[in-house]
Amino acid sequence: MSSTRRSTQISFFHMWRMADSQIDDPKIAFAYLRPSCVLLTKEPSLPNVEALSGHLRAVSDGALQRLQDYVLFPLRFVLKIPGSKREGLVQAVLETMAYVLDITCVRSWESLRDLFSELCLCLCSPTDPGKPAPASEELKLAVLHCLDALMHAAYGDVVFKMYEPAMLPGLGAAVSLLLALAEGENARGVQTAALGCLLSLFLQCDCPKIHAEAQEEDRHMLGNSLATFLPGITRALSHVIGGDVRQGHMVIVKAMRVWYRTVALVMDDDQLPKTGIENVELAQLGRVGELVVRRTPSWRKSTSERLLLALKKVISFTSTHQHWRVRLELVCLSDHLLTHCSKSLPECVGPLLEALVGAINDEEPRVREQCGGALDEVARRNQEAGGRGLTDVLSESLHGLASALPRLMRATDDKRKLFVLSAFLGYLKILGPKVDAVLSSAVHLNRISKALMQVLELDVMDVRIVEERSFAPLKDLGPDAPEAQYQKKCFLYFTDDKIFLALKQICRMLGYYGNLYLLADHFLELYKESSVYRKQAAMVLNEIITGAAGVGMETANHSEHPPINQEDLKCAIMSVMEEYVSLNNWHLPTASEHSEREQQEKLHSPLPSISSSREGNGLQLLPASAAGSRPPTLHQLNGNIWQLCVQLEGIGSFASALGADFRPLLMTSLYPVLEKAGDDSLLVSQSALGCMRALCVACDYRSPEELVIANADYLLNDVSLNLGRLGVHPHAPRVLAVMFTHSDAGLLPLVADVVQDVLTALDMSYDQRSLHFCAVLHSLMKALVRWFPARSRERAHHPTVSPRAQDPGQLDLRRFLLDYRKQKDLAEGIGIEEEDPAVAELPSAPVAREEEEEEEEVVKPELPAHVSMAKDVMERCAHLLSDPSMRVRLKVLDIMELCVEVLSEVENELLPMVHRCWPALLQRLTNDDPLAIPQAFRVLCVLGETCGDFLRRRVSKEVLPRLTWTLRRQAESSARSGPLYTHTLAYKLQLAVLRGLGPLCVRLDLVDSDLDHVSEACLPYLSCRQPIRLQEACLSVFRHLMLVDPDACWFTLSEVCCPSPHEPPHARLLPVRLSGMGKPRNELTDNVMKLLDELCPPWEHEAISDAPEASD
Repeated sequence: MSSTRRSTQISFFHMWRMADSQIDDPKIAFAYLRPSCVLLTKEPSLPNVEALSGHLRAVSDGALQRLQDYVLFPLRFVLKIPGSKREGLVQAVLETMAYVLDITCVRSWESLRDLFSELCLCLCSPTDPGKPAPASEELKLAVLHCLDALMHAAYGDVVFKMYEPAMLPGLGAAVSLLLALAEGENARGVQTAALGCLLSLFLQCDCPKIHAEAQEEDRHMLGNSLATFLPGITRALSHVIGGDVRQGHMVIVKAMRVWYRTVALVMDDDQLPKTGIENVELAQLGRVGELVVRRTPSWRKSTSERLLLALKKVISFTSTHQHWRVRLELVCLSDHLLTHCSKSLPECVGPLLEALVGAINDEEPRVREQCGGALDEVARRNQEAGGRGLTDVLSESLHGLASALPRLMRATDDKRKLFVLSAFLGYLKILGPKVDAVLSSAVHLNRISKALMQVLELDVMDVRIVEERSFAPLKDLGPDAPEAQYQKKCFLYFTDDKIFLALKQICRMLGYYGNLYLLADHFLELYKESSVYRKQAAMVLNEIITGAAGVGMETANHSEHPPINQEDLKCAIMSVMEEYVSLNNWHLPTASEHSEREQQEKLHSPLPSISSSREGNGLQLLPASAAGSRPPTLHQLNGNIWQLCVQLEGIGSFASALGADFRPLLMTSLYPVLEKAGDDSLLVSQSALGCMRALCVACDYRSPEELVIANADYLLNDVSLNLGRLGVHPHAPRVLAVMFTHSDAGLLPLVADVVQDVLTALDMSYDQRSLHFCAVLHSLMKALVRWFPARSRERAHHPTVSPRAQDPGQLDLRRFLLDYRKQKDLAEGIGIEEEDPAVAELPSAPVAREEEEEEEEVVKPELPAHVSMAKDVMERCAHLLSDPSMRVRLKVLDIMELCVEVLSEVENELLPMVHRCWPALLQRLTNDDPLAIPQAFRVLCVLGETCGDFLRRRVSKEVLPRLTWTLRRQAESSARSGPLYTHTLAYKLQLAVLRGLGPLCVRLDLVDSDLDHVSEACLPYLSCRQPIRLQEACLSVFRHLMLVDPDACWFTLSEVCCPSPHEPPHARLLPVRLSGMGKPRNELTDNVMKLLDELCPPWEHEAISDAPEASD
């Protein structure tokens, strides 16, 4: 029997192969397909289904249309067989049915109804028909594909019978199954296919295939049917839209499309007049009639309210989605619902407009383009309808959004905040020049301004804001230089920089389209009203004026908007700047007053306080504010710092807005900016330097040096006046310091008189403002060193170098003995003339020629200006070196070091000044805080390099014993210390002394006992137990000692460690006995051997060993 069937199939196969094309004749096609259909009906198996599928592809579409029911019968018969079936068989049957339905049309309502029911049964679970069957992904896709093909194949009026009231139970079951698959399935393909089936089922499919077009009555019937399922559809699809982002953007896009197209079908405005026309006899439907929903006005109102909640969720989920296609679909959703449902969904118009407006600034051009077209269409419809203008709708929406803005900024995440601000900005862009009319309403302006005040509130809790106390100078500020990078602000309610940029753009848009005078006056009132709003109001004012000037504005949509008059812009800027630089808003404390700290230093200082020497007046010199007012809190200091930063940024932005027209305003703005450039706060000084950069670019200055020098005349005039009123203008010295930092030698002739005023003011107020004046003098001396670099000159003194280092040849025994005899006589005092100690203390040249100088005073050359200034400054250092304040003493030591560098070219002026400063400097070296001693020792090293022999006796008698005693005392502590010791002041003092001691010995040419003291003090630091950096510094000391007296250095080291005996160069000489011979290795051995190897290279050992043979 099976062989007969096989032969029949083969014969028909050959019949088909003989044809040049598909079978067009229905009779031939029937004869060709009949065996396969009969065989499949009798033996439902996978091979038979595949055979029928293959044969179907040999039949043309027209012939297959005539045989549709006949071909589908065996396939449907397989699906109806009771019991479990293999998934592969069912999947093959469904794929074959889908092929047939794709190329044919279903013209019978019974066939459509039966096929629809059978396919739905394939999806549902046998045990629980309301849920999808636990089948494979491939089988589910096959069923969904077949169902989609069935809905597309439904012909003419047949498909609309699906939406008659009698079909509500079956339609509802299908919708529930498809929603369950879309909501609960994990496979993206199944979710997308299920949502596509819903679109096909609701006749909303947008594929390129031909679809049945619904007439008005058909759409009304479809809307009535879907109204029954609307709550479940919107709920399930809202869950899909707001589900896991891993499901992919295509699932979300499909779900959104089903959502808004279903809502538009049910809530269509065109069906509103027909809500009262119902021809369905509910009594004839029985229990099915209970499912029918009457779309009455009350039902529409309640449904609209519920849809509003679902719509807000959908917008919140999709408005900030990372994929642009989801955001584009949101624009389509808003446009579609506003087009079809604006009357039936009045509550949803606001959120829909907000969604459109929020997308107007989208980063994707396609989203922006679609959004612009949708908004233009909304405006056109409103005008044609003769209702309220779009301006009224948008202004109300803007007012509502401004009212909710503070709450949204506090309660939502950054993505949602960014979308809300984008919507706010979109409203302003759409309104364009009509923003002025909106802002003319006091209610709208107050609401918008208060919203901005709350949103822009800064976070002043960070202690690091007030702790940063340094700044770096600004360089290379040409027009091509990059823009100044202001300090990133920390806001209370958001952290994303994009949010701040959106807020800035909103403020600029208000300034561009609004009335500048109205906005400037309003926000200046808020600025003056309360310190709580001051920083926010300043930020808004800065951006409003920037926007009014058209800086950074996109004006393509409203190019007809005229630019602002330059004089009006300048007047607004002048009024704002006048408020910014007023005394109350500019001279704000950015750090705690130093009076309490200075008083503590006086109480704990080892030196006697100047004020304590007066009886009963110990507190008389303290500022009155220190005793009477409470110090500012951390929050107040942080707030002051941010306020000054914002105001400085504002001056810079004003300059950028006016360009070259800002030059006349430099007379009132440059001095305050320079004042803040010298502020102790890092943030304030950085903002001031950034403002200087903006001034340079706007006013066509190539560098800050050119800016300062070009305006130096009135700057110095203000400085000179304010130095006499330091109680009112306490920061005048800062301006001078900044001018020195950002200028060149061309400033020196202009500043000479002001420097004298500073020195005079310093003489008048040593105990009150000495630190401020010291900062000015330090800047002056740094500038002089930079402007007048010292010429390289040969030093008069050359260090003594070992003869062996100079002559690597044979040892000259006779010369060695003569040098030894000479050194011995000098050590015993033979041949040394007695010197008067008093005469030795003073420089010989000035004393010897004092009368001669008095006689020739007329012909004495005048000192250069920079040398004269350095001399005057160093005279003050002699007094200030004994100041009770540690900070002042450290600053004076820095100044003194720079003064020595400037005066090094004029020795006749330098040596007397060193003599005057020596007693105070000696106190800093020997009797001061460990924090000051390293700095004082560095000054001593600079003096040793420049003064040379003049300081040898003083250092030998007064400084060296104290330093070596300190080194010996601390050596044991540092040898026993742990890793934390390197952070102590004692370690830093040891390191500074060891690093400078060697060069100092070389520069002063110390000999004999002084070198012995240095060697003895430094030997313990060769121990391997000492910190590494101390060992390295000690090695440096001995390397310098080798340059001064290599023999003594060799002897000292050999007394510690001598690895091999030294044979005498001649037989008559006695052998050398050293303490280091024969000693075992110890903690000093490694470093000592390293130094001995450097002192005695291998060729010297060979020369010494060959010496006896040469004598023989």
